[in-house]
Amino acid sequence: MVRQSDGDPSPPSWSPGASTPDLPRFAERVSTVVEIFEHDAAQVDASSVIPASHFAAMAEAGLYGSMLPTAVGGLGLQRRDTDGLVEVLSAACLATTFVWLQHFRLQALMIDAATPEHVRSALPRVARGEVKGGISLGGSLPGPPKLLATRTEGGWRLNGEAMWVSGWGVVDVLVLTARGLDETVNTFVIEAKERPGLSARPLVLSAMNASATVRLTFDDVVLDESCHIGGLPYRPASEGVEGLRTNGSLALGVARRCLALAESEVLREELTRCREALDEASVHTMPDARARACEVAIRSAHYLAVSRGSSSALVGDVAERSSREAALLLVFGSRPRIKDSLLRRMGRDGDHVGPSEGPGASGAEDITGTE
Repeated sequence: MVRQSDGDPSPPSWSPGASTPDLPRFAERVSTVVEIFEHDAAQVDASSVIPASHFAAMAEAGLYGSMLPTAVGGLGLQRRDTDGLVEVLSAACLATTFVWLQHFRLQALMIDAATPEHVRSALPRVARGEVKGGISLGGSLPGPPKLLATRTEGGWRLNGEAMWVSGWGVVDVLVLTARGLDETVNTFVIEAKERPGLSARPLVLSAMNASATVRLTFDDVVLDESCHIGGLPYRPASEGVEGLRTNGSLALGVARRCLALAESEVLREELTRCREALDEASVHTMPDARARACEVAIRSAHYLAVSRGSSSALVGDVAERSSREAALLLVFGSRPRIKDSLLRRMGRDGDHVGPSEGPGASGAEDITGTE
């Protein structure tokens, strides 16, 4: 059965867990944010800037403190509620949700007892969205380091590149990781602005271009010791599932939007199974669950395109936009095992794609995410 609709959808409502404080009021605020996002989504897609009203609406709803304790002004959402929220907001406006998602790592630092107190003192402002966070986690990802950190007297010196930084000009601080010469991963919090030795080059994305994504170049950038959060051994294989799961909600959101516009019982059931697989995934099964979510987003976007007919060939049509977004999510927040699973699902044996062949060769980089 195909049910077609024009314009952007009104996806099925989302309900947070019963533990959420002031549940009815919060659900109403989220609905208001979704309405704003849906109304502006096509305009945002055609623009290079996300309206300030989007960030204001999220701050008003308390979303910048989604994971923070209620005692400090946060919402105290459980992880599964947060993942569901990301899915619903992504269905409404992926670009804005994508930038907001970068803030999660700063929230995590605020409630980590190991974070220095002078950094944690910003917690109330972080919860209110007065201090917004971005990320660049290249130092902790598999493969050779792109950004190196070396100790200096009283601080650190950074050299290299941060390949994908979103929300530039929107976020106030950047949580970044850089590899040490002793094979450690060092985390820093720095002001998100250019300075001597630090330059930003805008990147033009095929979708979510309003996310203001840049590539940062560090040329002997000196940081004070107060910017250093801490260091851990470089162990990419020890990565947990939490961030990988949350990034999967972006793909679920795109599929959700498409299936609200062109109903398919088969794809709707597959979306439900993908969500359940992500929720239940272990560190071993998460890569395939992520790949499966990306695949259902692609299939749903193309299903919507076919159901809408020739209008989907027009730039800016919701099916055309959704197809571009689903394609970009194939490489967002990816990992070698996610890529391998996708290649197998899409008709190629990922186990036989070596470092010098296939997508990602010749220095190409997967877009890193929140994990």
